[in-house]
Amino acid sequence: MNEVSRVGGRVTSRDGTPIAYERYGGGPPLVLVSGALGTAAAERPLGALLARRFSVVAYDRRGRGRSGDTGPYAVEREIEDLAAVVGEAGAGAALHGTGTGGALALAAVAAGVGAGAVSVYEPPYAVEDAEAVERRLRVAALLGRGRTAAALELFLADPAVPTAPWAGARELAGTLAYDLAVLGDGTVPERLLAGVHARVLVVDGGASPVGTRRAARALTAALPRARHRTLTGQTPDVSPHALAPVLTGFLAEEDGETAGAA
Repeated sequence: MNEVSRVGGRVTSRDGTPIAYERYGGGPPLVLVSGALGTAAAERPLGALLARRFSVVAYDRRGRGRSGDTGPYAVEREIEDLAAVVGEAGAGAALHGTGTGGALALAAVAAGVGAGAVSVYEPPYAVEDAEAVERRLRVAALLGRGRTAAALELFLADPAVPTAPWAGARELAGTLAYDLAVLGDGTVPERLLAGVHARVLVVDGGASPVGTRRAARALTAALPRARHRTLTGQTPDVSPHALAPVLTGFLAEEDGETAGAA
């Protein structure tokens, strides 16, 4: 990342919350949306590779990093945050979301945020996975009782979550409640996704848990213009070097190309 020059800034969301971002690279705008416990800094390895072709904007979701956290929390406020970042990135900015960031990106587009193509890596929906649903309920209950350390430990024990916790994860544990809110009841939101008319690439890892891969297929089927791609040997700890060329190829395609399954 040392060879890529980053410029930091802030944009103000609709409710007055300052949202911090980093911009680097040059070309068509691309916004990176982090998942649970993620920050703009955590997106730098992937962003550095994508910056060879795109003007990458990575931001701290509210309650993280240098961004504010005006209460009370609502998913609608996070969508407004992303809309403000897209406005700063440039008209028609593409979106890439990892984990819950993918779910947030899709919800934002369904709500009318004017983004271009969208790619997502393993949004953590639960498809016929009672254990995943139960774990999330327990995490939510622990957070509700103020037991953030225990909630974080349980969350990180999920095989669908990257194994190496992000720097500062303990300080960000309270924002897990925000990610749970973005996921709603945890199932694939078919009615909401029917309103996503952008081209979408859904990516999963070939060595990821079965439930994660099942959810990726269900998500692809629920989207009007989506295709699916599996990265052989990859897990929730996806290698930026494996993911970046796939995203670059997809995002560089002409918008009129017919989507299909891979």
